[in-house]
Amino acid sequence: MTSIAISWGEVGIKAGQLILSLSILVVLHEFGHFITARWFKCRVEKFFLFFDPWFALAKKKVGETVYGIGWLPLGGYVKIAGMIDESMDKEAMKQPPQPWEFRSKPAWQRLIVMLGGVIMNILTAFVIYAVILVIWGDKKVPSSSMKYGVHVGDSTLRKIGFRNGDRIIGVDGKEVYDLTRFKKKLITAEKVQVERNGQPLELVLPANFVELLVENKNQPRKGFIEPRIPAWVSEVSDTSPAYRAGLRENDQIVGLDSVRLQFFDELADQLQFKKNSTALLTVNRNGVDTSFTVLVNEQGQIGFYTYNKLSQLDSLGWIKLEVTKQSWLSALPAGIKMTMTELNDYIVQMKTILTPGTGGYKAVGGFKSMGSIFAPVWDWESFWKLTAMLSVILAFMNILPIPALDGGHVLFTLYEMITGRKPSDKFLEYAQMAGMIILLGLMIYANANDWLGWGR
Repeated sequence: MTSIAISWGEVGIKAGQLILSLSILVVLHEFGHFITARWFKCRVEKFFLFFDPWFALAKKKVGETVYGIGWLPLGGYVKIAGMIDESMDKEAMKQPPQPWEFRSKPAWQRLIVMLGGVIMNILTAFVIYAVILVIWGDKKVPSSSMKYGVHVGDSTLRKIGFRNGDRIIGVDGKEVYDLTRFKKKLITAEKVQVERNGQPLELVLPANFVELLVENKNQPRKGFIEPRIPAWVSEVSDTSPAYRAGLRENDQIVGLDSVRLQFFDELADQLQFKKNSTALLTVNRNGVDTSFTVLVNEQGQIGFYTYNKLSQLDSLGWIKLEVTKQSWLSALPAGIKMTMTELNDYIVQMKTILTPGTGGYKAVGGFKSMGSIFAPVWDWESFWKLTAMLSVILAFMNILPIPALDGGHVLFTLYEMITGRKPSDKFLEYAQMAGMIILLGLMIYANANDWLGWGR
């Protein structure tokens, strides 16, 4: 349509994808701890998706382990006997160590158990990316292939100096080959090189660029930065006012009232001035201009779809879509490379967030932000790409040296291996409590930032 309004149905689809994605990743992460614990003959008392304070939605004991689903969808856990974790089972820790307990195992075995979840998430990303490369391939839109340059939908980008029709050349003096890579690089860039009207131009991004983007996130936005496309009708419902007025599939819209148009963004901008009124629409059909009056609704829409899928734009010659598929043999190393690239990108973004001058802390979001990255329709290719990305993020976040996270346990175990001195159970209990308070605070901040804008 000429603009996009998110319906409750789309919200439900996004939420469903988020829940499924996180459930898969949490189960696999905890399985990494589970399988390594069992490998070293540790007793695993519980394996839960979601947390189960007071009660569980479902549970069943198989052998020594209770498997279940909790009601609080904030993650999941495995309870390994003899380990100080979020269960804070102090009474069990007062008993003499048993051979099947975590605390009885050598430090190197405990280290592997604690790394098991992170390793499993990295392996998951490897496999997902490899399968994506075999089934759908690696899709790129070379910046040089966009016939009409880019459409700049974000007002922050326009204030900085980006313009519709710009051709992307590079970031910070280095050529950026495809549009997706450019958008990732843009978040941490200092300068961007573009071509405008055949002339090279350099745009300087402010130090607080991320902060400006976040503060602008609730403003009306027609995309971020995408290929620019002509105002061409791909589909119009035969029950819509536009169809009844005379609009047809494959019409090229060339004018609105007295304004001549070529591109879809020009039409969208002009329609904003005609809300809840009528306008004279001029289309080119089979080489002949035809004009008729159309009704513009309160959202500035007249009721048609334009070409927006990359495959459609490629077939029309507006962009060039490069698709590189891998064989099963070559997919795994290629998947590993994609995982490492994603991890490096996330580390760079985290540096930006943690640098006070960038205002990046305002971009920290919770479940609402995570859900917003999923497509409003169920698209398995997009779903698995985002799941692989979240798997990399989950691995990185869990390895941070914060007590209560895997990284905190790894840090204490490494200290023991280096010094030969094991931290006392009392110290580990206090560290676990402190870590849980830190994590709870971060979770509250991130989700409040989503809904209340605490950081803005």
